[in-house]
Amino acid sequence: MPASTDIAAQGLSARAVGCERGGRALFESIDLAVSPGAALFLVGPNGSGKTTLLRALAGLTEPAAGEVRWNGRDAALRSAVWRMQLTYAGHKPGHKDELSVAENLELACDLDGGQVGAAERAQALQRVGLARRAALQVKRLSQGQKQRLTLARLSLSRRKLWLLDEPTAALDSDARVLLGDILRAHLARGGVALVATHDRIDLPAGQTAELRLGGA
Repeated sequence: MPASTDIAAQGLSARAVGCERGGRALFESIDLAVSPGAALFLVGPNGSGKTTLLRALAGLTEPAAGEVRWNGRDAALRSAVWRMQLTYAGHKPGHKDELSVAENLELACDLDGGQVGAAERAQALQRVGLARRAALQVKRLSQGQKQRLTLARLSLSRRKLWLLDEPTAALDSDARVLLGDILRAHLARGGVALVATHDRIDLPAGQTAELRLGGA
C-alpha cells in the first residue's frame, strides 16, 4: 500500500501529529506514511487543517504535537537541511511580481539547488504554455498563468518530497492534465507527494491513498 498508519522505513511518515490555530485544536493524532513512488491526497472541508498540516510538514509552522520522519530518521522541521529536501507550493505561489516569467523560473531553480540550464528552463515554459510570455512581468499574468509557472517549476524540481496545496486552483482542463503528467513523472522517479485538494487528479490507483481531515 502507498500509505498507512505505520511508521515507514522509507519515505515520509508521521505519528500523532496535532496542530492548533488561535489556541484551538484543528486536528489531533494524525498518523500517515507515504512510501517512495506514492502520493497521499489530503481531503476535507475548508478549515479542516489541510493547509496547516502541509505548512507544518514544510517547517513553516510549528506542530503542537507528534513526530515526523523522513526515510526512517527524525525530521528537524524548522531546519534549513529539512527544507532542502522538499518543494512546497502553497496557495500563494511565491513568484516575484516585478521579475519576468523566465527570471522567476531561474530564481526558483537556483533556490532549489538544481543545475538547470537555460535551454531546459525554456523547454519547461514551452511545455506549460508560457514560452511567449517568458519576458513578461509576473504581475501581468492571470492567476491561471501564475499556476502554470508553478507547474514549470515542479516539472524541473528533483527534490524527493513535494507538498502541494490546492495545485489545481485556477487551472483549466489542459493544465490539470499536465499537472497529472508532472506528478506521475515525480512518482516514477521515486518521489513522494502530499497533495491537499478538492479536485480529482488522475494518478494510478495503486500509487495513491487518501487522508480525510475534519471528520467523515
